Amino acid sequence: MNKSVTATPIPGRHAHTTLTAVTRRLARPARWLAIAAIATVLAATATGTISAHAVATATRPSLAAQPGSADAMTAAAALPLKGKIVGIDPGHNGRNHDYPGYLAQQVWNGREWEDCDTTGTQTDGAHTYTEALFNFRVASYLKADLLKDGAKVVMTRPNNKGRGPCVNKRAFILNHAHANVAVDIHADGAYCGGCRGFALLEPVADGPNDRVIRSSRTFGSDIKAAMLALKRMPVSNYDGTKGISYRDDLAGLNLTKVPKILIEFGNMKNAADVKLLTSPTFQQQIARVLLNAIVKFLK
Repeated sequence: MNKSVTATPIPGRHAHTTLTAVTRRLARPARWLAIAAIATVLAATATGTISAHAVATATRPSLAAQPGSADAMTAAAALPLKGKIVGIDPGHNGRNHDYPGYLAQQVWNGREWEDCDTTGTQTDGAHTYTEALFNFRVASYLKADLLKDGAKVVMTRPNNKGRGPCVNKRAFILNHAHANVAVDIHADGAYCGGCRGFALLEPVADGPNDRVIRSSRTFGSDIKAAMLALKRMPVSNYDGTKGISYRDDLAGLNLTKVPKILIEFGNMKNAADVKLLTSPTFQQQIARVLLNAIVKFLK
């Protein structure tokens, strides 16, 4: 229903410059939008339907970045993972060795029964460095980087001072969080002469994970490219083919409903790899590798 509107002269202007006249200019360039808004407020003030405080508020420049503006694009670039959920599973736990009965309980991994968890591997020698500690430190560096980029982060364990959780529960935690992508962080412990390098363990279709096989492999390619660009740790010369191994015996991969890769960052039984794996600098670098791969995957 159309209603006629009486044109109200704008105070301080010639009588023929009415609200109606100004409003017609809305079709003109964007600078007239501000003029029309101010005119509307001033007209309402003259009739006593709006306060002076409201005038000041309505005419104050907006501080919010408009979609498509330079400020909005800058904000998006500064927080490329805003609104995304990233899952991190640092393998094993620092006190797993104190709970052999807990570790030995059997859980269903989607194909068969397997142990709840293991202690993980460690370096040899008088001063051992555990895989569980390595996993958690890399995960902590990655979490800090992800938070800076605006992501919400879900970890399967909060510290390196406990046991578990079981491998099936780790998958359930990340599934329940509806993570957009997830990564399982590990290091290997292979006794074989000259065996070294990083390997990507990728899922095989198993029912629960059917819908994320392709996306998981895409994510794996992103991680591999980022690791190669780092030029610190070589591709595994013993695990899988060209550093990629397809696994159907791991609960974390069989039960996942989100895109996920398990990465073995090196061999803790190889001296050259150990030198890197125990270095805080290298740990921070590979955390950044994962960050870059995650940002690329989630674009």
